[in-house]
Amino acid sequence: MSGLHAGFVGLGNQGGPMAMRIAQAGIPLNVWARRPEALAPYIAAGARPAGTLAELGAHAQAVGICVFGDADVLQVAEAVLPGMAAGGVLLIHSTVHPDTIAKVARMASQRDVAVLDAPVSGGASAASEGRLTVMVGGNASALAKVRPIIDSYAGQVSHLGGLGAGTMAKLVNNAIMAANLASAHEAIPAGSALGLDRAVLLELIAASSGASFSLNLYAGRGGLEDFSHSVDLLTKDVDLLEAVSQSAGIDVSRLILHTRHFFNQVRAATNAVA
Repeated sequence: MSGLHAGFVGLGNQGGPMAMRIAQAGIPLNVWARRPEALAPYIAAGARPAGTLAELGAHAQAVGICVFGDADVLQVAEAVLPGMAAGGVLLIHSTVHPDTIAKVARMASQRDVAVLDAPVSGGASAASEGRLTVMVGGNASALAKVRPIIDSYAGQVSHLGGLGAGTMAKLVNNAIMAANLASAHEAIPAGSALGLDRAVLLELIAASSGASFSLNLYAGRGGLEDFSHSVDLLTKDVDLLEAVSQSAGIDVSRLILHTRHFFNQVRAATNAVA
């Protein structure tokens, strides 16, 4: 791997499989977690634990960040950047506001470290199988430098343009996903009410023009309460799309209303079960 060392922070449902793919690809990898016991499977795969985020940055030419939200990304970046050498690259896989990406980039520029926003799509299973879609914004040379790392977990890598472009693409993608989930929840029960067998209908649509990732997700869940975790994540992303669209003078209100109606139904069902 021509001396390329990676670091990774955020070993959750999606970040964990991504880090594991990096280690399994033979790329030297340092990992950090708040709970040291969470590092065991990655150490077993060949990764090295870092005692602090600054230590992780000092051992990596490229650091991937896959934490929940804006505040988390800023906290990790502030801690890891002091350890990174000039010429390094920060890969922000989290879905955050483009302003957060810009803020991290300003911090990183003081150490001559490049930043790429590189949110991913596909979920944990796609990460484990190395077929995530990675949407990249930022410098093409920085992307070329870290392609061996990204290629370890990606099935498709799309360079959308300058810094922030990958994040914008992810927000649009997730808004469509949320809208498709909402549409499935309107259409499938309507089909059942019309006397159609739900299982047969879902199988039919999955092989027809109405097929989508969201439909498969909807088909694989039980009651609305099963969507609670997905809705928590999608709410954040839809809110971000609304914020950046309003700043740009773009009206996405109909899309937002459609998705939020579904989100509210999920929350009501979840509260009822609880």
